[in-house]
Amino acid sequence: MALREPGSQTQRAEGRLFASVRRLLATVVSIAHTRIELFTTELQEEIHRAATIVLWSLVALFFASLGVLLLALTILIAFWDGPRLLVAGLICAAFLLTALLTALRVRRLLQSRPSLLAATLEELQRDREALERRP
Repeated sequence: MALREPGSQTQRAEGRLFASVRRLLATVVSIAHTRIELFTTELQEEIHRAATIVLWSLVALFFASLGVLLLALTILIAFWDGPRLLVAGLICAAFLLTALLTALRVRRLLQSRPSLLAATLEELQRDREALERRP
């Protein structure tokens, strides 16, 4: 019967312990890597979405302003011999009302948008719950 050396068992146990720690660290790094990729993807999508909204809003604002200005000018010319000041005041009131309604619509759109990084936060919540369930 061969005698086992106590040092070799200790070295094997230490080797298994270090291997286990390495696997654990590799898993943690893998999870962090996945979450960071998800974070950057969501951030890029949100930046693209915001830039698209701003660009189209500016285009719409430019052409709407141009159209409204020409319409106001046309109405003033049509009422040139009549109550010019009344017509100009009504046009101004219509502009202000339209601006108010538009601002309220924009506020509602901003409040109804999905929260930033919702998918990343959801994944991190699932990870935390999974880790808490383990003994």
